[in-house]
Amino acid sequence: MGKYIAGRIGYMIITFLVIATFTFLLMQTLPGSPFNDEKLSETQKEALYEKYGLDKPVALRYVKYMANILKGDLGESFQFEGRPVTKVISERIGASAVLGGQAIILGTVVGLLLGMFAALKQNSALDYSSMIISVLGVSIPSFVFAGLLQYWVGVRLQWLPIAFWDGFASSILPTISMAVGVIATMARFMRTEMIEILSQDYIVMAKARGLSGTAVLFRHGLRNALIPIVTLLGPMTINLMTGTLIIEQIFSIPGLGEQFTRSIMTNDYPMIMGTTLFYAALFIGIVFVVDLLYGVIDPRIRLTGGKQ
Repeated sequence: MGKYIAGRIGYMIITFLVIATFTFLLMQTLPGSPFNDEKLSETQKEALYEKYGLDKPVALRYVKYMANILKGDLGESFQFEGRPVTKVISERIGASAVLGGQAIILGTVVGLLLGMFAALKQNSALDYSSMIISVLGVSIPSFVFAGLLQYWVGVRLQWLPIAFWDGFASSILPTISMAVGVIATMARFMRTEMIEILSQDYIVMAKARGLSGTAVLFRHGLRNALIPIVTLLGPMTINLMTGTLIIEQIFSIPGLGEQFTRSIMTNDYPMIMGTTLFYAALFIGIVFVVDLLYGVIDPRIRLTGGKQ
């Protein structure tokens, strides 16, 4: 197990460095300049380029940037003069993390329950309803749900705030908007897995021993169905974190997604690269945790010596 973890950490570091390299190189192909203000003279622009090292050769800037990354330094934002990218990210990640966390919890719980009971009541009204919800949730973008919720719940009914970040109440509508897709995906996958598992011999034997349908469902079926579901949770969590880009714009939430969008519009290279690397590190870490969770969910899966 120790050798496996050490090997995976090595792969994680290499993957992160490769992503950092490609991100840096892609930034060099962006059109325009971060200093497009017409009020700036050519002399002032040259001074800014020299200050941020943009007048140096690409190879030299790359070596310096990678060296700084290894020290945990992501540079300074062009938008906020003198402010480190890490500080801006730490200030902005709170709102995005709250939205993403609430959406993944709500979507996972509701989706799993909907999928389980749809599998138990196969070909019933509940089953057909859950599948309709799944199709709609996957087909309709989250920003469409966001607009509908804003209009009906926020404007017409005036139950909840429709914009800005002011406590839990202002997070409800964006959370629901983002959770709809998770509910749909989880319900669809859970239903498929549970239908297959409930037809297995050990489930039939459990029922023959007199266990109730609920006991069989949670004690035997759920544990085995969770393995592919956990695989989905990793990428889905990252998708929700990055998926707040549009939702944060719609609800005027000062999160990392909103800041990332603004950075692209202003060619803030350090902020774009820093945010990208932050999400990359988060994704790599979550995939690693998901791999380790396999052995916890199913004791038959052991990660020893780098092999399953």
